[in-house]
Amino acid sequence: MSHLARVDPEIAEILEKERQRQTNGLELIASENIVSRAVLETTGSIMTNKYAEGYPGKRYYGGCEFYDMAENLARDRLKQLFGAKHANVQPHSGTQANMAVYFSVMEMKDVLMSMSLSQGGHLSHGSPANFSGRLFTVKPYGVDPTTEMLDYGQVEEIARKEKPKMIICGASAYPRTIDFKAFMEIAESVGAYCMADIAHIAGMCATGVHPSPVNVVHFTTTTTHKTLRGPRGGAIMAEPDYAQAVDKAVFPGMQGGPLMHIIAAKAVCFKEALRPSFRDYNRQIVKNCQTVAATLADNGLRLVSGGTDNHLLLIDLTDLGITGIDAENALGRAGITVNKNTIPRETRSPFVTSGLRIGTPAVTSRGMKEEEMRFIGDRIAYVLKDITDAARQTSVKEEVQAMASKFPIYPE
Repeated sequence: MSHLARVDPEIAEILEKERQRQTNGLELIASENIVSRAVLETTGSIMTNKYAEGYPGKRYYGGCEFYDMAENLARDRLKQLFGAKHANVQPHSGTQANMAVYFSVMEMKDVLMSMSLSQGGHLSHGSPANFSGRLFTVKPYGVDPTTEMLDYGQVEEIARKEKPKMIICGASAYPRTIDFKAFMEIAESVGAYCMADIAHIAGMCATGVHPSPVNVVHFTTTTTHKTLRGPRGGAIMAEPDYAQAVDKAVFPGMQGGPLMHIIAAKAVCFKEALRPSFRDYNRQIVKNCQTVAATLADNGLRLVSGGTDNHLLLIDLTDLGITGIDAENALGRAGITVNKNTIPRETRSPFVTSGLRIGTPAVTSRGMKEEEMRFIGDRIAYVLKDITDAARQTSVKEEVQAMASKFPIYPE
């Protein structure tokens, strides 16, 4: 960063402050992770200098031979990782990957069936604030009010009534295993396409820690960060019959020049994910999350659905009489970064909420295991039981910094 410090000291200072924040605190946002040094280096590489509109072997600019090599590696490695028949690694984000799938087989006002945002779905699955909710006719499904888990009978009932063009399975705040085969069977029974958005659980799906939807549903979308531990970006896997339509929807339908430095970093991430150790890493993510969940429950906190099968959990703050935003801020002052989140039967706005979402990918990347998770769960509960107590927030922050110092983000 020596050149940056000389050219733009203000930005250099901001980056250093963020490095210290990540190093000295605990990142427990379920959608975040810490990339490897190799991914970090590739993301900031010379490949940011070039336009490469089009696809390998069919570019609209000269000088793309090495960009073709990088993109082909990324595509081949992604297909190998998931056993996919077709892959597109150009989407800039998970939302744009979803957009491309929609545009490949749907028309405006077609019926899109997806998990309600307030019950665990994602903005790009049909929220009225998002393009998906504005362009399509959205029919939501949710979780069982008692178990707070997916009720596949209810999903099938809604599908038979609404006759959707596409059913989306996948979520951004659902702590339980998703039965992709059940969703595909429901979609087939009503003549609908089925798309799985595995942005959160992709690393687990790739390694067998969670069932994979690839070669089960018609389309699978994902981000490449989160549990895949790559650069921020998106990807699509599809059955061969839809390969051409998906590729055309990405380019030229939705994007111009791909971010080739990010695609090269995706290739690095997929290579890392093909290592046997990556399976152990994802297993540890789940073990860590279940340990935090058990510790929170032992401290009297209520968890949505009673626990977790994956990398995240949801705390229902209703019994504590506090809001998600206040809990998030209190934990932030204690050096623990989480995010407020809506929960089933939510009564507050998305800017306030009645819950917290907690995830373990980033702390697992730092090498933390069950012992550290028990520490984390105890300290979260301690802060939440009196969010007005500044002294306990200060004492927890000191403890957090001491523990975090034993697990550097990038060990020397």
